[in-house]
Amino acid sequence: MPVNKLKTFLDENDVKYVTIKHSNAFTAQEIASSIHVSGKEFAKTVMLTIGKEMVMAVLPASYKVDFEKLQEIVGKEKVELASEAEFKYHFPDCEVGAMPPFGNLYDMETFVAEVLAENEEIAFNAGSHSEVFKMKYDDFARLVEPKIFKFSWKSVATPNDPQERWSEDL
Repeated sequence: MPVNKLKTFLDENDVKYVTIKHSNAFTAQEIASSIHVSGKEFAKTVMLTIGKEMVMAVLPASYKVDFEKLQEIVGKEKVELASEAEFKYHFPDCEVGAMPPFGNLYDMETFVAEVLAENEEIAFNAGSHSEVFKMKYDDFARLVEPKIFKFSWKSVATPNDPQERWSEDL
């Protein structure tokens, strides 16, 4: 079941979206694959702490946060991955790890990776591990008003070299 708060918010703002149900999946790449969306179009939500502040970073499923770069961008204390214990109580209406990328609905700042903003549409968890919403990126950006930065790197591996390597987000 999707987050009622999110569904109501989208409906009140006349945003068109599609709901996609899928079998339980827990990683962003696994979800993207199961709903036949590219890893670049599936927006994963990563919870971070910047100093004592909890923030939401949103990036493609096939990318990873470059913590050093993000720390340079925000120019503040250390940027760290938040633990589940630190963030789960911020999202009482969501299954842990299935938060939608709408920080504004949870009183937190939202950072979006520049590469995600290039998509016409994005898909994302709708508060559960079995339901996704898909909508136009422009509608998402209009409603959330995220800060857009270049803070992610695409992880690449080849069949001949399965070890993960970083490729700059161009």
